[in-house]
Amino acid sequence: QVQLVESGGGLVQPGGSLRLSCAASGSIFSINAMGWYRQAPGKLRILVAHITKFGSTNYADSVKGRFTISRDNAKNTVYLQMNSLKPEDTAVYYCRTVVGSQEYWGQGTQVTVSS
Repeated sequence: QVQLVESGGGLVQPGGSLRLSCAASGSIFSINAMGWYRQAPGKLRILVAHITKFGSTNYADSVKGRFTISRDNAKNTVYLQMNSLKPEDTAVYYCRTVVGSQEYWGQGTQVTVSS
């Protein structure tokens, strides 16, 4: 069993920044890759950024150059640094991992970009 808890969301003006955190607990030794996803109202949940256990990353085209995913294995935490935020980044952000055939999701954190 793995538990994921996100934090760091909030309301920010366009052009602003936020840093999301995803803290993992439980059978964390089994965790390899982790990802950040987002779901805007009325839209599908999509992958935003992904990081492997060894630090390899990839990003959705819409966030490349603005978002950075990182992880602190000592703290069992993954971060998503979001800069130059746009109104279209407004969504609930979730972290996810897969252990064996079981996927785990956090509860989500709301990010709202608005003036």
